[in-house]
Amino acid sequence: MTTAMIREAWRHTAFAKPSFTSQPKGGTTLIRLKTFFQVDWPTKGFQPDEVDQPPLSAMLGHAVRIRPTLIGYTYDFGDGTKVGPTKSPGGSYPDGDVTHAFPKKGTYHPTVTTTYGGEFSVDGGEWIPIPDTLDITGPAGTVTVKTSKNRLVAQ
Repeated sequence: MTTAMIREAWRHTAFAKPSFTSQPKGGTTLIRLKTFFQVDWPTKGFQPDEVDQPPLSAMLGHAVRIRPTLIGYTYDFGDGTKVGPTKSPGGSYPDGDVTHAFPKKGTYHPTVTTTYGGEFSVDGGEWIPIPDTLDITGPAGTVTVKTSKNRLVAQ
């Protein structure tokens, strides 16, 4: 078994494609209001630290395990602004640390790209780093940014 076989098996791992949620909920926010982003993992695919095992026939009869690792996330807010790479999966209000205030009204399509690294183990041996990375971009979301007007009203 060669390093090239391991790398090929790793590249064919069914990696999870994370999406995100944003707050305020509902995909609508106001200009210059801090919008919070958080990574959401799907049930389909392998996310960091989950183990995949290619078929024995593909690995010359050896039991090979492949474990994706997280290198980082890059958030693209759809307005030309990006944050990352960062290890932070973000979070919700008030403690989330991945935020963006959109400067103009409009409809934006943010994405999150996960940069995966990997490790492999042969026949139950120690985990060995795979000398490669892979970027997986999740599906785009939609955030609508609106303006508001303040008015004084006599009561």
